Amino acid sequence: MEPLTTSYPLKYSLPKARVFVVFLSMVLCTTILCLLQLRFFKPKIKDFYSFEVKDSRGRIISLEKYRGKATLVVNVASYCQYTDKNYIALQELHREFGPSHFTVLAFPCNQFGESEPGSSREIESFAKGNYGVTFPVFHKIKILGSEADPAFKFLIDSSKKQPRWNFWKYLVSPEGKVVKFWRPEEPIESIKPEVASLIRQIIMKKREDL
Repeated sequence: MEPLTTSYPLKYSLPKARVFVVFLSMVLCTTILCLLQLRFFKPKIKDFYSFEVKDSRGRIISLEKYRGKATLVVNVASYCQYTDKNYIALQELHREFGPSHFTVLAFPCNQFGESEPGSSREIESFAKGNYGVTFPVFHKIKILGSEADPAFKFLIDSSKKQPRWNFWKYLVSPEGKVVKFWRPEEPIESIKPEVASLIRQIIMKKREDL
């Protein structure tokens, strides 16, 4: 007579095997989904023109409208020792090189000596009334700290240069990359050659594309 054998281990191993297969399938599916996401949904690399800002009236403006131009981005202030000299120089630069291939973009900020206390509308009116400004003056922003405007933060992170006062200037290429920066006391003569060089590149590229 053959000894009796029990089949209990087999009985209990089947559910465990099923659970393992289901778990393995879930891990495999998750891995495949992650790979597909990396392949087809890569995060878009930011450039300056990919941001949105507000105009002096608080309306959302896409900086995409300036793509293809050279832009000089400046943090401006109305009551600063550099106000007169810089606004005159910026308008001269804009008049000489703009608006087809170049523009100045002014961002008021009150974080340096509290020298920009007015509202955005007041700031725009001041710039136009006193200096005949024809370039865009945007909504007043913060450029330092946790509340820094993302577009301006991009300029700082890209250049590794944080403004220490009003009227720091960042030259941005037609592709949205920071090319160079200048401090407020630097003369307009040092900016003109860089702007002219970018504009020449823009014009040459347009001719090549024809």
